[in-house]
Amino acid sequence: MGSAKVTLGAAAVLVAVLTPTAYAQDGGGGIAIRPASPAPGADVAVRVDGCGQKTATAVSAAFVADAKLTGADGTLVGETRVRSALSAGSYDVQVTCGDTERKGRFTVGGATAEPTAPASPVAPVHAGGGGSAHLAAVDARSAGPGTAQAVTGLVLAGIAVAAVALLGARRSRGTG
Repeated sequence: MGSAKVTLGAAAVLVAVLTPTAYAQDGGGGIAIRPASPAPGADVAVRVDGCGQKTATAVSAAFVADAKLTGADGTLVGETRVRSALSAGSYDVQVTCGDTERKGRFTVGGATAEPTAPASPVAPVHAGGGGSAHLAAVDARSAGPGTAQAVTGLVLAGIAVAAVALLGARRSRGTG
């Protein structure tokens, strides 16, 4: 019974990982925005289906910068950010794919999102000589181990327990 639970649990995790994330469909142009209703200042993914090119550009007055889309097999994706000072409402998005232009609409929600990184400038920026390093402070108490680290730790702990048990059994027989 235990192996059946493990198998079902592993299958559920696999289905959750492989299930595509919801996109806001534009209703006919093959353009999708994820998340479906982004907040002002949020990072968004733009996807277009049915484009025969390897690259395309998505443009919207709602975006901080144009989204450069790349991909293959007719599906192109890219990322950009919604302007943080934007009002909630519907906004047009236009994707130029080769000689064709597709138009769609998406809805921006009301709450403002916290940006995860500074937006890239559209034009060259005169920064002067030298450069500066941007160092982010991370609170180690709130940034715990991820799933991969937890699984690795459990596997190593299991190996250590097995080794101690094996050594104890050998010593009790007097063969160690």
